[in-house]
Amino acid sequence: MKFRDYYEILGVPRDTSQDDVRKAFRKLARKHHPDVAENKATAEEKFKEINEAYEVLGDPEKRKKYDSLGAKWKHAGEFTPPQGGAWGGFGGQDDGDAYHFEGTGFSDFFENFFGRRNGNAGFPQPGKATARSSAPRRGGDIESEILVSLDEVMNGSEREIVMQPSQGERKKVTIRIPRGVSDDQMIRCAGLGGRGVAGGPAGDLFLRVRLERHPDFRVEGHDLYFDLRLAPWEAVLGATVPVDTPHGSVKIKVPAGTESGSEFRLSGKGLPIGKDGGFGCLFAVIRIVTPTTATEEEARHWKSLAETSSFNPR
Repeated sequence: MKFRDYYEILGVPRDTSQDDVRKAFRKLARKHHPDVAENKATAEEKFKEINEAYEVLGDPEKRKKYDSLGAKWKHAGEFTPPQGGAWGGFGGQDDGDAYHFEGTGFSDFFENFFGRRNGNAGFPQPGKATARSSAPRRGGDIESEILVSLDEVMNGSEREIVMQPSQGERKKVTIRIPRGVSDDQMIRCAGLGGRGVAGGPAGDLFLRVRLERHPDFRVEGHDLYFDLRLAPWEAVLGATVPVDTPHGSVKIKVPAGTESGSEFRLSGKGLPIGKDGGFGCLFAVIRIVTPTTATEEEARHWKSLAETSSFNPR
């Protein structure tokens, strides 16, 4: 299994702050998002890689677990995960068969480190024969995680994934991601779990949804939040600002005197609520951005304003 250095992927040092991790992700995500990237052919894979890195480093608990590898950071190339302990792996002892997945959006490294694929997959265990071992028995359920984009949440989709048991053949299956699916929701794929014993039915595959992080939108339930950046004069004088939403472009009228942190709610511009429900809201959070440089002419105007304005922020 190839080791993944998530710090290297995001281009941050290992002692970086959580805030800097977030900033690094947003910068890279904006560059490599498939909708805006120059190289469309490689953008999707790169974006998934960035998402996976942030899924780990952006979560303090996952980051702590990841950092527990300690000195193993220095090893490159092939990586062998430790048995048991903090690793999610393919389940504990007596869990039956182990599964490898392709097409879920996560790498082998992530799946072995953070995956929760477990459960008795329906294979008899050595030395555990009983009087009931010849009776029909349902196969065990299997659990894995799947990375879902906001576009898939909006419209639903079908995905082809590959299931590879340690004791058996690779199998390609098509799974349906329903419109309106939410983070941490379980998608049940009936009959795709472990094989039954003695004619028993197969178990089910459960895919736990992990929403792909977006460079602009933050997801809270079915609502979306994004930062609407304004120049100081736009906040003072008011402005009409075009905004791209999952439902298309809209215009937000920002009144004069708007303060940083103010929120504007756009009803029905969020994510679908279930398969056949309505939509959540989109919240535009005002962020006033100060110019970091100024030409001589601009500086003169700022100085003139400072000398004539009666405003006192303190």
